Amino acid sequence: MTAPDATPPDDPKDAIDAATQAARGLRGLSTELTARVPQLLEAMRSVGTGLELSSTLDRICETAAELAGARYAAIGVVDETGEGLSAFVTHGVGDEVAELIGRRPDGQAGLLGALIHDPEPMRLADLTADARAAGFPAGHPPMRTFLGVPIRVQGRIFGNLYLAEKRDGAEFTEYDLHTVRVLATEAGIAIGNARLYEAARQRERWIDGSVAVTTALLSGGDADDALSVVAEQARRLADACAGVVLLPAEGGGLEIVAVSSDDPSKELGVVVPPESPAVERLLEGEAVFVADSASDPRMGTDLARRYGPNMMLPLQSGGRVLGALAVPRAPGARQFSETERTLATQFASQAALALMMAEAQRDRERLAVYQDRDRIARDLHDLVIQRLFATGMMLESARRGSVVPAVREGVGRAVEELDVTIQEIRTAIFALQQGPAEAPSGLRTRVLREINMAAVPLGFTPAHRFVGPVDTLVGELTGKNLVAALREALSNAFRHARAQRIEVVVDATARLPDGVAAVRLTVSDDGVGIPAGGRRSGLRNLARRAESLGGSSWCGPGLGEGGGGTSVVWQAPLQEVSGPAPGTGRPDTQ
Repeated sequence: MTAPDATPPDDPKDAIDAATQAARGLRGLSTELTARVPQLLEAMRSVGTGLELSSTLDRICETAAELAGARYAAIGVVDETGEGLSAFVTHGVGDEVAELIGRRPDGQAGLLGALIHDPEPMRLADLTADARAAGFPAGHPPMRTFLGVPIRVQGRIFGNLYLAEKRDGAEFTEYDLHTVRVLATEAGIAIGNARLYEAARQRERWIDGSVAVTTALLSGGDADDALSVVAEQARRLADACAGVVLLPAEGGGLEIVAVSSDDPSKELGVVVPPESPAVERLLEGEAVFVADSASDPRMGTDLARRYGPNMMLPLQSGGRVLGALAVPRAPGARQFSETERTLATQFASQAALALMMAEAQRDRERLAVYQDRDRIARDLHDLVIQRLFATGMMLESARRGSVVPAVREGVGRAVEELDVTIQEIRTAIFALQQGPAEAPSGLRTRVLREINMAAVPLGFTPAHRFVGPVDTLVGELTGKNLVAALREALSNAFRHARAQRIEVVVDATARLPDGVAAVRLTVSDDGVGIPAGGRRSGLRNLARRAESLGGSSWCGPGLGEGGGGTSVVWQAPLQEVSGPAPGTGRPDTQ
């Protein structure tokens, strides 16, 4: 039987000729096969309905079983290597029986393996008597008669259609074979359409994920939150059990800086050592695809034992490797397909480009801040200080001309206050004029620098107070982390608190609960406070920095009426403890 042309002839004469030819073909068929034509056409129509691949495979199994009168039907999908099965869809086997059978066949042996290596139709009266049979697992229903037909999609073997146990107890006939072969041809077309539809939807999801990542990175929000979006989107799109973003660590290797998983706390901050073969390839801009993370020698951490298939992709743009993205699946999960690898690689490239654009955007914003600081410093020096100095000279002249002792004393105190004000303004000018690469002379200067940098976006300068000799008591590592904590707290006050008043206190005479000498940073505001259910990433960063040094961090009432607003307290011992690598604020774990 010849399948009719999918495109109807435009010329009526051609249509008549096509119908005549089809009629002649039908006359050559046997009575039994001719009687099956309506049923076959209905089956072909049913198979071609819908575009979801999983439902299409289920429909093919059900239709084939009904068409051939079989009790059981299955489709084995050949994997990319062509040596086994990547999926096995069944009809007629209930959930309880499937649970008793356990693991689905992999197509490596038996009749299923024979059909994979020799994709030709197979019809058996008793499959248990065939030399190629490998037997049934425990709980498998008994089967005797068997019919197997390959399914081709666009000229390539997609898998095989299996039928077993004809319902009337007889063998599958030659007519059954011919009918199922025609159905398999139509199934190949339906599967091809479903795969194209599935691929289009998959690409659409990855594109949407790339847009979400780009939007998050360029929104100007918290960098850690943006990287978390990259990890979350990659995990969702790759159908993985985790999404991990790694950036170069100061001591070499790659550090996990963002994780999307069921338990991210065990992974965040872990450093994959530079001697790991996977790290070496990633930093060279090469992707690493792992079949089983637990057994692959290229994986450099104990965390790898928790995962199975893994894609590790460089975050690379313009020849520059910014870091890496890893999307592992659970042990025993299916391998990543070539399409998934391609889409994930494109996603990583897009994320890297967005990272570079976000970095350039932050550089432009910093440059604008530095330019604004230069202008403010010039205005303070050329206008404010000169006017204050002139005012002081006039007051001094008035004091000398006055004969009233009380007036002379009051004017003298005012002149002294003006001198102190001028010195404080000059200190602020010095902090404003320091470049980002200049080494600060002390902690006090660095704190003033951060306060004055925050004054630009805030629209006012936070008040500040120092207690004790902070420059001589606080060590370099503790000082670096304190400045970073101050920057985080001021940033949170600006972006979230909508504060009108901020006070900063650095106390080098504080004590920890166990009596250890410590430095305590307190940043208080009169803003809206911490909303319930809001993000806590900034506060977690503060706590992590303090705990890595042996200290702590917490929040309390603010400066507003009735304790409104927030006070962020951060403290660490004056004597540095062993922990994080210099400047990281995180333990250097492996």
